[in-house]
Amino acid sequence: MGTTMTITNEPDFPFRFASLFCGCGGFDLGFVQSGFNCIAAYDIDSVAIETHQKNIFPGSEIRDLSEGSVDFAQLKDIDILVAGPPCQGFSTAGKRRVDDPRNHLLLSAGQFVLTIQPRVLVLENVPGVTSGEHRKYWEQLKFLLKEDGYHTTDFLINVQEIGLPQMRKRMILVAWKTEIPWVTPEFSGEKISLQEALSNINGAQNHDLRHVTPGSDLYLIVHRIKPGQKLSNVRGGPRSVHTWDIPEVYGDTNGVERTVLTSLLRLRRRLRLRDKGDADPVLASDLSKDVGFSTIRILEGLVKKGYVRKTGNRYDLCHAFNGKFRRLRWDKPSYTVDTRFTDFRYFLHPDENRGFSVREAARIQGFPDTFVFTGNEKEQARLVGNAVPPPLGRWVALGVRKMLTRR
Repeated sequence: MGTTMTITNEPDFPFRFASLFCGCGGFDLGFVQSGFNCIAAYDIDSVAIETHQKNIFPGSEIRDLSEGSVDFAQLKDIDILVAGPPCQGFSTAGKRRVDDPRNHLLLSAGQFVLTIQPRVLVLENVPGVTSGEHRKYWEQLKFLLKEDGYHTTDFLINVQEIGLPQMRKRMILVAWKTEIPWVTPEFSGEKISLQEALSNINGAQNHDLRHVTPGSDLYLIVHRIKPGQKLSNVRGGPRSVHTWDIPEVYGDTNGVERTVLTSLLRLRRRLRLRDKGDADPVLASDLSKDVGFSTIRILEGLVKKGYVRKTGNRYDLCHAFNGKFRRLRWDKPSYTVDTRFTDFRYFLHPDENRGFSVREAARIQGFPDTFVFTGNEKEQARLVGNAVPPPLGRWVALGVRKMLTRR
């Protein structure tokens, strides 16, 4: 990883593409590296556009595409439209509001296709776009395209399948009006490990390190988290470190209290009140039955210590998040690189007591070191986390290339 970025301009390969919701240009970079010519790119994020202009296309524009302010004359006769509409409304990591106004931008991409009439559309989004009520947007988009004479196919891909050391799944939609149909490309590259991806990184741009302050409470927490572990009160097993395992930060507990906490950890997911969510508060009587002794006084003591909270006549764990301070392992793929990936409270370096640098996150995403991110560090992390991995763009571009060249 960290190789020099090569932009290929082939005189005998004149195909042009435009990019909607381009972000910093991860998807676009994959197409440019495959010989396609970027003639326009649009996004509402000024920092993303600045990065895109610096690395890919100087003519990128800042436009609010929800208002339809695009120069269609500029896009006349393009071959491919690449689009990555906002995924926040569809993502399972968010609130998944069906009425999130950003969801309609998926259909806006379809309207652009009907107006511009490219030979090929390639659209990317999160897997949640095809789940539950949200699926109606995806199906409506395919209906619009098919009514206009486009053939469509969609598929789910995990970027591990194309060699990246990351668990990241994405839905891809391809629509075309070409004589040659879409054929999913085979992956011909080499899979690399997380350790290989982050090797020889010292001196790279956007590689500023922020170690946790030794002796602080946060240091005491992250020091307890081993590779492959996370801080989680709501999961059992060796991969979860509980707050009661770190008394120097969260306070002492005795053996009986830990027995009750462990029982609460199990029963809150087993004795459900609702048909949604991950868990529910538990009655003291159910806890007492599970452990074989009265738990009322113990629970009240744990409430005072800050380990348990009381809701009506039921009890639940404090710090009931699924996992923070997730420490990666060198021999396992990374979690999905998201906008929080450089924050050590969410993701920890396998060896060091720190989070990841922007450049390390970019390496895991498949960006070359010559691709420089602009803005402040928080903005850079957001650009990387929201980006489509360039190798995914390159892989899709291979399939599009075969459609357009009959080879």
